[in-house]
Amino acid sequence: MKKTALYEKHIELNAKMIEFADYLMPVQYDGVIIEHNNVKKNVGVFDVSHMGEFYLFGEKSEEFLQSVLSNDLSVLEKGQAQYNCIPNDSGGIVDDLILYKLESDRFMLVVNASNIKKDWDFLSKKNVFGVQMINVSNDYSLISVQGPKSINVLQSIFDFDLKSIKYYSFIFSEGLIISNTGYTGCGGFEIYCKNESAVELWDKIFEVGKNYNIKAIGLAARDTLRLEMGFCLYGNEIDEMTSPIEAGLSWITKTNKIFTSSKLFKSQKEKGVNKKLIGFKMLEKAIPRKDYEILNSNNEIIGNVTSGTMSPSLNFGIGLGYVKSGYEKTNTEVYIKIRKNIKKAIIVKTPFK
Repeated sequence: MKKTALYEKHIELNAKMIEFADYLMPVQYDGVIIEHNNVKKNVGVFDVSHMGEFYLFGEKSEEFLQSVLSNDLSVLEKGQAQYNCIPNDSGGIVDDLILYKLESDRFMLVVNASNIKKDWDFLSKKNVFGVQMINVSNDYSLISVQGPKSINVLQSIFDFDLKSIKYYSFIFSEGLIISNTGYTGCGGFEIYCKNESAVELWDKIFEVGKNYNIKAIGLAARDTLRLEMGFCLYGNEIDEMTSPIEAGLSWITKTNKIFTSSKLFKSQKEKGVNKKLIGFKMLEKAIPRKDYEILNSNNEIIGNVTSGTMSPSLNFGIGLGYVKSGYEKTNTEVYIKIRKNIKKAIIVKTPFK
């Protein structure tokens, strides 16, 4: 198993380590609820160095990326980032990612850890533009500092105004990329650095953070935070068989350009799809889990849960799942089959409240 540059820091903090995407990663330190709520109220630090990073550069790099990504890169300026996905040839999703525009002809893609090889192979196969590609995933660490007090912590470390970095924008500073992005909905920044700089940066953040109730946060709380926001997780809400239109990602699927499966997505936007991703909250005491069946009032199966948990912030069960088109309307009552029990739920808008 691989270890991130911060592995020893996790051991020092008595983290519970698990195998994830070929890495040993911290799943929790003080407990999911404590960590989740600390990000919501104060500040938390995630080691997400297992994520993949690709550099693409060359005269036709934007043209190439326009042909393989769903979102429209032409609206980006240098120093801006964009949520995106790589569609496959059958209308599914190879991966979702964040794209960074470093220069007019230079980009960075940040992809999911479990999909690094698959993404690389897919992009390489589609690269008929002579674009240079470099996989730097093993060279970089990624530290995510999230929560309302994250700006207070980081402002003490950096000598520029962090408030000047707008949402989904980034800057270079002292060999680092500092971006106003995250996967928690709590505000914060993500910092990309070379592996050899990661421990020093981690220590600086925690030294300053002592004054702001800082905590290290594991993958489990990262998941409950993203779920409360209704954010998609690859392998749960989206995969090779799921259309971005079905997944509620029409907003990053711009059919004013030609890219892989764009004709299909345009048709889906016009004619509709057979299933839709919804958020639901439990009306009875119960915890929904992935793959539980979703039923209508006649006990007919209308879909499946893709993610579910007991919300640490709201103290009731929440989940995401796909239902047949026609059942996706807000306030529709549905039922979740939990082993032999059937529990009532209601479809709600996300983020969950």
